[in-house]
Amino acid sequence: MGPSSPYAVSKLAQEELGIRLAEEGSCATILTRSFNHHGPRQSPSFAASGFARWIARIEKGQVEPIIHTGNLDAVRDLTDVRDVVRAYRMLANHGVSGRIYNVCSGHGYSIREVLDNIIALAQVKVRVQVDPSKFRPNDTPILLGDSKRIRSELAWTPQIPLNQTLSDLLDYWRQACDRE
Repeated sequence: MGPSSPYAVSKLAQEELGIRLAEEGSCATILTRSFNHHGPRQSPSFAASGFARWIARIEKGQVEPIIHTGNLDAVRDLTDVRDVVRAYRMLANHGVSGRIYNVCSGHGYSIREVLDNIIALAQVKVRVQVDPSKFRPNDTPILLGDSKRIRSELAWTPQIPLNQTLSDLLDYWRQACDRE
């Protein structure tokens, strides 16, 4: 393992502590590596939610019909937050203490694909403008998980497809913009 950021180092330290507690028998510990999850009510500081909020604002005439983006080529393993919660429930009831479970779809989506899918749901025409100043200096090109363990041990699989998540996310922001 070679954590590539302070955040990754902190996650590795948490895993090591969890494993140690489980091995000592002092605490039943289920460990998850949860990859990117998204859905209604997510902060607009995250890509999909930010795109959906901006489109809702465009539809309301609150902002110009241009989305300024950073890197659209990054690939992320995305899972609907409702599927993630279902995985956590299953793990709490049936997971093995001290074992690490990747909570992920096992499928990568480019940020461009996510944005294109949200734009396809828009009720107005939207333009996209890539802004190099929005690129992250240490952006990992591909983050993709392997969900074999949670699938085989608990028969968990994501149930909510990406387009449903994005539709629900956009509907959430449409309603939220009505309240603003």
